[in-house]
Amino acid sequence: MMLYMPTIVYSEKDCVKNHSKDIAMVGKKAMIVTGKHSSRANGSLQDIVDVLNENSIEYIIFDDIEENPSIETVMKARNIGIEEKVDFVIGIGGGSPLDASKAIAMMIANKECDESVLYQAVKLEALPVITVPTTAGTGSEVTPYAILTIHANRTKKSISHRIYPVMALLDSKYLKTQKKETLINTAVDALAHCVESYLNTNSNSLNRTYSEKGLKLFGEVKDALAKFEITDDVYDKLMDMAMIAGIAITHTATSLPHGLSYAVTYELGVPHGKAVGMFLGGYVENYKNSNDVNNVMDMLGFDGASDFRKYLNDLLGFVEVSSEIMDRNVNDLMSNKAKLKNYPFEITKEELLGMAN
Repeated sequence: MMLYMPTIVYSEKDCVKNHSKDIAMVGKKAMIVTGKHSSRANGSLQDIVDVLNENSIEYIIFDDIEENPSIETVMKARNIGIEEKVDFVIGIGGGSPLDASKAIAMMIANKECDESVLYQAVKLEALPVITVPTTAGTGSEVTPYAILTIHANRTKKSISHRIYPVMALLDSKYLKTQKKETLINTAVDALAHCVESYLNTNSNSLNRTYSEKGLKLFGEVKDALAKFEITDDVYDKLMDMAMIAGIAITHTATSLPHGLSYAVTYELGVPHGKAVGMFLGGYVENYKNSNDVNNVMDMLGFDGASDFRKYLNDLLGFVEVSSEIMDRNVNDLMSNKAKLKNYPFEITKEELLGMAN
């Protein structure tokens, strides 16, 4: 067994301001990578700007990150970062800006490389990355993964490089401006990370300590999510669950629900967490180790896999996916050996189709 988790994690109220000096030690000029709106609305961008100004750290703001960031956006930011001579990157937001910040940091550090290197199996260094999550879903604040949209292939795929943030700053107050749909979708993404990590070829008694903790935390908030009665305690648990789930998938990677979700997000614009959740209940129902499934259901507090699937369908609602899209989706996954190897059993095309909601 192996465990490697190099990211320093701070989780507390006013986290960014409390660790002002830690941030200032990372570099002399930062590129802040974020989106147009949410980091301004929830105050996270201003908190970072205040800390940088307080410590006389220069910075530029790149706020053109779209939902499901593309290779083209990464390269646009890279070119600006090289021109501005930045020496570290701060990602603020949900999974999109956090993932993009890692890819941008690597491309700035390797200015002689073009975009093709993103998916090449070569070892490259990256600028230091600080992450400030403002959603509780992807766990990207601690994972080494960076998933980008590849328009040429009409899908999403993680880059070939493992880029760990040097520091993650978690403050659940940033969740409080989120819309109901966003909070639920991102929570389901974190739930999927826990489930897919536990029910995984690469799971073991050491890395399962993370997925188990995450599953139990979701079990404590699942009713509050269903009723949408969100207290400060629920926000805290969601933020910590997402981070812990990120550590879990760092050691196992995700499995079939994530593999099935990417085409649905690209073709139909379904948010990532919701797209994953569409297949998560079916994944559990069809998983071929009933003892492991029962353990997951016990930790979550469900009577069984069918009860779990109903909860997800009620929480997320139904999305109609055409047979054409699903057929191409399943065929693509059946040829994706890297994703299939995380599922510990043989699986057929018909079984994959049965995972859809």
